[in-house]
Amino acid sequence: MEIQKEKILEVLNQIHHPETKESIVSMGMVSDIQYREGDLWIGLQFSRPNDPFIQSIKKACMRAMENAFGENTLKKGHIQVQVPNAPAKREILPDVKNIVAIASGKGGVGKSTVAANLAVALVQQGFRVGLIDADVYGPSIPKMFNVEGQRPSARTGDGTEWVIPIEKYGVKLLSVGLFVKPEDAVIWRGPMATSALKQLISQGEWGELDYLLIDLPPGTGDVHLTMVQEVPVSGVVIVSTPQDVALADVIKGINMFTGDKINVPVLGIIENMSWFTPEELPDSKYYIFGKEGCKKLAKKMGIPLLGEIPIVQGIRESGDTGEPVALFPDNPSGEAFHHLAQSVEKAVKTRNIEMAPTKKVEITTK
Repeated sequence: MEIQKEKILEVLNQIHHPETKESIVSMGMVSDIQYREGDLWIGLQFSRPNDPFIQSIKKACMRAMENAFGENTLKKGHIQVQVPNAPAKREILPDVKNIVAIASGKGGVGKSTVAANLAVALVQQGFRVGLIDADVYGPSIPKMFNVEGQRPSARTGDGTEWVIPIEKYGVKLLSVGLFVKPEDAVIWRGPMATSALKQLISQGEWGELDYLLIDLPPGTGDVHLTMVQEVPVSGVVIVSTPQDVALADVIKGINMFTGDKINVPVLGIIENMSWFTPEELPDSKYYIFGKEGCKKLAKKMGIPLLGEIPIVQGIRESGDTGEPVALFPDNPSGEAFHHLAQSVEKAVKTRNIEMAPTKKVEITTK
């Protein structure tokens, strides 16, 4: 039996857009209600194709109709999303050769420090490099490059508002931290965080790059899934310290990326804070967090150990002052990051020879 349109609208009027807090009916989003061969179909009109709440509003409509009129009143797939005058889909990052994500199983292992120095070292070795700070809840890249307080400029072209990355030490940079005050906390729900990452990727005017590095938040979550769905990631490098509590989380990260649903190559592990050498005892090594933990794990899981970075006061100081230590390749710490850059370049080259190009991930839920 067909339900009157007025009753359907009464139910849908109780659903509010999470961003505007207005009813989807009063916003004019319910564009069509009709029956086709006895089945109810609803059309929802969104103002932009990348609205992060499309899926959640569709699910809310399904639940509301089921609660009001019974199961299967509105069948899965019978909500049509419409975007007026939607521009044709353009290719994202067409001139970027390799997209490499920098991940970690847990926080506090120096992932962003590694990402910043790796980017600088690659530039100094002659590559064109971009760096996205996707750690949306704790963006630290602006401080590490001494660009806090700077704001990227923008331009409009080809129907898109482009954000022009800030360039420092030859690295093109974009970060959520460039759009908020350094002292402000970023308090966002998942859809807002993932929407921010999409904009940094798709609206950044990156131009031609050999490497686009993406500094991910610690752990596994929405931002990681958004990244692999938005762009074809060439591979992931995982940063860890040697102790067991960090390595346990590394295994989870590796399993996430190499699982059947995502299937992104893990290029290798980087061991940070491998040992401490005092200035007065240059030939001594103190393994504060354990010895060769990442090396043993890499061997066990059959992936390369890309590098070992020691605990050095200068690395910490360089991050605080905004001059990555990789700027100084004659310095032992800078040299370590240049060796790391060579290892990452070799791993990417091997991956591109031995594997087919990565595809964007299509994740479906039943």
